[in-house]
Amino acid sequence: METGRTPFPSDGLGAPLLSEPTANRGNGAANNTPTSIDARRSESYYQTKGTVFSALIEALDLAQLARLDVDTAREEIRDIVNEIIAIKNIVLSIAEQEDLLDDICNDVLGLGPLEPLLSRDDIADIMVNGSNTVYIEVQGKIQKTGIRFRDNQQLLNICQRIVSQIGRRIDEASPICDARLPDGSRVNAIVPPLAIDGPALTIRKFKRDKLTLDQLVRFNTITQQGAEILRIIGRCRVNTLISGGTGSGKTTLLNCLTKFIDDDERIVTCEDAAELQLQQPHVVRLETRPPNLEGEGQVTMRDLVRNCLRMRPERIIVGEVRGPEAFDLLQAMNTGHDGSMGTLHANSPREALSRLESMITMGGFTLPSRTIREMICSSIDVVIQAARLRDGSRKITHVSEIMGMEGDVIVTQDVFLYDFVGEDAKGNIIGQHRSTGIGRPRFWDRARYYGEEKRLAAALDAAEAASEAIRA
Repeated sequence: METGRTPFPSDGLGAPLLSEPTANRGNGAANNTPTSIDARRSESYYQTKGTVFSALIEALDLAQLARLDVDTAREEIRDIVNEIIAIKNIVLSIAEQEDLLDDICNDVLGLGPLEPLLSRDDIADIMVNGSNTVYIEVQGKIQKTGIRFRDNQQLLNICQRIVSQIGRRIDEASPICDARLPDGSRVNAIVPPLAIDGPALTIRKFKRDKLTLDQLVRFNTITQQGAEILRIIGRCRVNTLISGGTGSGKTTLLNCLTKFIDDDERIVTCEDAAELQLQQPHVVRLETRPPNLEGEGQVTMRDLVRNCLRMRPERIIVGEVRGPEAFDLLQAMNTGHDGSMGTLHANSPREALSRLESMITMGGFTLPSRTIREMICSSIDVVIQAARLRDGSRKITHVSEIMGMEGDVIVTQDVFLYDFVGEDAKGNIIGQHRSTGIGRPRFWDRARYYGEEKRLAAALDAAEAASEAIRA
């Protein structure tokens, strides 16, 4: 190696994530999280990158760079970095120099170390716990990566860059923020002093190719007959509540159901961070707004739901029901806005109805429990339960309809169920969807009104035949 030149590891950059050898994982069950490492990014790489990056910041004209489009700005940065590498006599192979150029361009123009993860379509979640720890979820399993940030300040700058794109801010005075990326991916950021070990950033990614019910059938999330029933539910303006835990696929399922809404219907969506991806031409998207530094200007979900009633909607879709807006959504469902939909965190259809009642009560409405339950019965037709099982797979475990009241109890009826059978040698859950044998569900008249009763009858008969074949 020539004297006076900065050495650089010759094993390259930007390696794919590799499984860590079993021998290095320690013994016992103390750490069961699968680990991925990026073996090609050493301490020398970060030192060299820091040197080049500092020189780049001094050489850049940020005002001029801001006026350029992304491709032109990237070429400008590459030219300057190449000059810096030559001036500082840094030894790099062609491949290493290209990787370093991409990395620095991502730092200046994109989201830094997160860009390679955001470009992967197989990743569902990115979880950053401080500058040195990044986890991802792939196929329902959490893995640790070797990706890291220069320091907590770089991570904070990336958080601020994300939230500023939608007109929000995050700092010590306002340390929690929900935001979204341009592709609709949902972002939550929380920074010190609330996050003790440095900024925590969570990104829920969405696939570039939107999932459809046919794909859910191929993934064994639901059977073909069950998917046909869900299509009819979406088409026939059945008031639907999608229930499930975190990461169970509620938003994905909601997107799938909305594909069967007619193009001539006016839809208004209300969300905390806009992530629904409706394909219809007549959609109005509304988003809540947090308060400013003076504590003013907040627009809550309830404000949006109440306002959208004045916007002549034919369907109202609430991204997530989590507070007193539940009362306004039920009112809308019961006053001519058939086919409205929403999602809610709960572990079963019965628990979803209880949570709905609790939300209305906590909103300060002094209504008797029976009155609230009657309102729920008259407003919601179907509850669809989604679940993420412990092997990482996602299943639709219940399709239940609300029948009415018996005394003070809401009566529900399961149309479709998922039965857990066991697991195979690899730890994958074995189970089966089955029909409960209901030949004429409560939403039959609505299906007949829309001319879908023959398809519904055929789907129910096919589901019952499949269930009988399994039992035999």
